[in-house]
Amino acid sequence: MMKVRRLNFKSSRRLVREGAILVKSGLILVLALVFVFPIVMTVLNSFMSSEEIIANYGMLFDKTRNPWEMPAAPELPWIAPTAHFKLIPDLVSAQQYIEILFKSTDYLIKFWNSVFLVLPIVAGQIFVGALAAYAFTRFRGRLAQITFFAYIILMLMPFQVTLVPNYLVAEWFGLLDNPLAIILPGFFSTFSVFLITKYMRRIPRDYIEVAQLDGAGHWAIFTKILLPMCRTAVYSLAVLVFIDFWNMVEQPIIFLSDPLTHPLSVFLVKVNEGDIGLAFAASTLYMIPALLMFFHGEQYLVEGITHSGLKG
Repeated sequence: MMKVRRLNFKSSRRLVREGAILVKSGLILVLALVFVFPIVMTVLNSFMSSEEIIANYGMLFDKTRNPWEMPAAPELPWIAPTAHFKLIPDLVSAQQYIEILFKSTDYLIKFWNSVFLVLPIVAGQIFVGALAAYAFTRFRGRLAQITFFAYIILMLMPFQVTLVPNYLVAEWFGLLDNPLAIILPGFFSTFSVFLITKYMRRIPRDYIEVAQLDGAGHWAIFTKILLPMCRTAVYSLAVLVFIDFWNMVEQPIIFLSDPLTHPLSVFLVKVNEGDIGLAFAASTLYMIPALLMFFHGEQYLVEGITHSGLKG
């Protein structure tokens, strides 16, 4: 009798665990679909013809009407009174991509502006962050602890807090309307120092002591021992920094007054003022570099953040 009760109790516990796993899996699947839906919708709608996009979403972008009024405009009778969110286009068309890539120079100019802004920032943050992390790892005195604590405080501050001081410093050095006003502050991000330092401090000090016994100096220990062992953190930092600055909007608008020097992220903010179809196509092309960076470094990203002690 006791055995039967134990078996029933174990089976009930197993059913509860399996039910909990199914519920969690279902919630995760629903959340994944919610987050992926805008991306899928943007990509598929970018292959719609301009007429079909206007017919489906024209009411959302009609600036002449009251947004709270739903009836269709009499001068545009083919537009539905409400927006229709469609995934599958009735007629597949590459018209928007041809317009952006071959007939309009704005997109390509803004794309290369983004590349010339983001890539130096990524390389500079890795270089500066790795050197600072080595200093915080090797020298752990009171002054180093206070400085590292100050780094953490600065990292917790919102970006808008440091935007005004950066503007004043850039004006003082005469860097306004110059890409260096964005690139130079990007080199000295506190997050890169924190991430690599937390990862580098996990490396056993035995490696450093053995290298010192062999006569290795600071530069040899940094470049040949610690930096190669922090490759995961460097990869994850590169992905995070690239995605962060690829999507920047405030810095270019404030520091660069010439629209020709603005990156692609600012161009996408204004592209909705024109053809709606171009907005879908431009958004799709805009996502490709960030997605490629993420998929290429996904393994390093997860491992680097996990070993650094970050949770979220």
